[in-house]
Amino acid sequence: MLIGLCGGICSGKHAVADYLIQHQNFRRLEVKNSALPEAIDDPRLQAPDSSNNANGEASSIEFETFGSLLDFATKRWQEPWVTTHIGNASTIDRFLQRPFFLLVSVDAPISLRWKRFANRCRSRRLDPPNLEEFVLWNDKQLYEKDVGRAFITDRAQVRLFNSSSSLEELYAALKTLNLADEQRLRPNWDQYFMELASLAAQRSNCMKRRVGCVLVRERRVISTGYNGTPRHLTNCNEGGCPRCNRGEGGGVGLSTCLCLHAEENALLEAGRERIRENAILYCDTCPCLTCTVKIAQVGISEVVYSQGYNMDSDQSLEQLEYAFANFLRLEMV
Repeated sequence: MLIGLCGGICSGKHAVADYLIQHQNFRRLEVKNSALPEAIDDPRLQAPDSSNNANGEASSIEFETFGSLLDFATKRWQEPWVTTHIGNASTIDRFLQRPFFLLVSVDAPISLRWKRFANRCRSRRLDPPNLEEFVLWNDKQLYEKDVGRAFITDRAQVRLFNSSSSLEELYAALKTLNLADEQRLRPNWDQYFMELASLAAQRSNCMKRRVGCVLVRERRVISTGYNGTPRHLTNCNEGGCPRCNRGEGGGVGLSTCLCLHAEENALLEAGRERIRENAILYCDTCPCLTCTVKIAQVGISEVVYSQGYNMDSDQSLEQLEYAFANFLRLEMV
């Protein structure tokens, strides 16, 4: 596993790396002479020395290029590695292609980062910058063309907000977060299919809300669905459903709504013969009561959803639990 840490000046990248090294047996990987261009402008911007762990043992391995660092980690992907040297926009894609790589961004309020940087300067007997000067450095590091790091932080798979001034609090939070959990590298089946349901929801044309649904049997997708007006009718987002376009409140005018729900579309697409036994329905919203009776009718074995529905979730859950003789797994992921 290789964890890459990125973030602004004094966001806490090196503190997170030190925690992984000291408490979870990670080793640090670095690239020689990889200082950012702005570090040349002022020696105060140089990264802190973190080449040794708490036991005084060397914890870093240096490489000439980002490519050689990545090649090294690729051959030893089962070992725990951490780096704050990610490169730039042209190299980040190579890192993200590796299934053992986890990109973590670390951020904190700029006023707090300025205070941390001022303390670092004082510890080195250097004059700290004023806040305005620090903000200009920060903007240059994150947003300057060709060297800015904002592109990298925006692509992080995990985002850590380091707002504490206490190292102990940060370490406690990191212990709970457990960045070393390898399940972060690959979603489980529920997460995978729920992501597909959320992706399907992006195709929704309903003006009220986006909902997506995926039907699965034996870990294979049977059908997908999203909510919107039926085929051959004008799309809801083009005025096809007067009720949704009027912005009616939840539960108002449902009998006049022309939109099919995501679950209905997925069930209609699959049909009873394709669904058969042991089919699982994934939906990013708990099914309404109307969809619930249809789900029960076609013999769905499990329903997995990610968020509640403000109208009749309790009734839906009650009916689904009653409809099946075997235990019905209804859970939020």
